[in-house]
Amino acid sequence: MTSELRALEENSTWTLESLPNGKKPIGCKWVFKTKIQADGTVKRYKAQQVAKAYTQVEGIDYHETFAPVAKMTTVRCVLVVAATKIGSFTKWTSTMPSGIANLMKKFT
Repeated sequence: MTSELRALEENSTWTLESLPNGKKPIGCKWVFKTKIQADGTVKRYKAQQVAKAYTQVEGIDYHETFAPVAKMTTVRCVLVVAATKIGSFTKWTSTMPSGIANLMKKFT
């Protein structure tokens, strides 16, 4: 885990952010999984940092908490929704200059 955190810092893909004023932090924990192949051998070991969202209490601190942990599945879902709203991905990438011009007209 230490080597993974060091690699994130060295590649500048992770930064330590300060807590906004008046916000309470949510704790986080590491979840470890072992991916196993069909024959029973270990394929790889996975580690993911997740937020402990169960510390929130609705009506007390439900909207005042701060947890900047995003899962890649969430990012992928947002990209899929964006691609769906724009239209066919291959359609506008095949004509890149006109595709960009059309996007600029739609969203500006």
